[in-house]
Amino acid sequence: MEMLSEAQYAYLLLIPALLLLLVIAIYPLLSTFRMSLFADRLTGAARLGEFVGLQNYVQLLTGQKDPLLPANFLPGFSSSFPYVTNVLGSALMVTLIFTVVSVIFETIVGFGQALVLNQDFRGRRWVRVAIIIPWAVPIVIQGMIFYLLFQPNIGFLVGNAQNPAILNQLGLIGTTPLASTQDSLFLIVVADVWKTSAFMALLILAGLQSIDRSLYDVAKVAGASNWQQFKMITFPLILPTVLVAMLFRTIASMRVYGIIETMSGCAVVPSLSCMVVQTFNAPLYGTSATIAFVTAAIIGVVVSVYIVKFASAEGGF
Repeated sequence: MEMLSEAQYAYLLLIPALLLLLVIAIYPLLSTFRMSLFADRLTGAARLGEFVGLQNYVQLLTGQKDPLLPANFLPGFSSSFPYVTNVLGSALMVTLIFTVVSVIFETIVGFGQALVLNQDFRGRRWVRVAIIIPWAVPIVIQGMIFYLLFQPNIGFLVGNAQNPAILNQLGLIGTTPLASTQDSLFLIVVADVWKTSAFMALLILAGLQSIDRSLYDVAKVAGASNWQQFKMITFPLILPTVLVAMLFRTIASMRVYGIIETMSGCAVVPSLSCMVVQTFNAPLYGTSATIAFVTAAIIGVVVSVYIVKFASAEGGF
């Protein structure tokens, strides 16, 4: 060890972590890619289990595999967005809509909660517990709660043609929302924001409490208003923490499956992860592996864009 330089010693310490990453992340990914190169059923000239190269990818991207997959569930988008005419495009569109909308609202709600919890007031401890409780609820229980709330003849938040509930009167949902792709997607976003905004609040709160309080004392002496303190001190210093929290939630949202399956089912709102599970249970292993690898590639691209466009601009994570 004494013969090693400081850099060499640092690389030596990284070897166990790299080996662990290789076993739990790289190997499964490569194994999935290998599985995607084989035929999954008797289609055309390729037989079950026969090596077909990139044929699964070509057929999936060109829509030739659509007859093997669940039906296109966003037909209304086809006229405006030709690239969602196949099943993969529809699943990608649903996944992106869910990710973008839910992450934006979770960040806004979580930021507001963190600002409130960062203040000194009586009962703050109980408010923190109340905010954290949704995050502690298992996804299956969360899904069943919202399923019962919006199930006709059971939930009080959904009415019928004779007695419409307030959400029906506002035109936000129909009388059978969990059977509609658009209504279910809206309710799934609401359920996800209800649960995971607490996660965003906790991360942002940790960042807020790491800010040196003397900066605010100096700003007050200089006559800065509360808005000026937020704009010049709080927001710039908390932004890297917010971006990290958004990155975590973006990755998790791109893999959404559990809340969809428990609320409306993948047949109504099939995301990319839903398609992986459905085709694997079919069993269409080659197609399932192909969709899984495409999903992983899309997540990798999104994360790379995040890091390049946002993190580096703020000095990195």
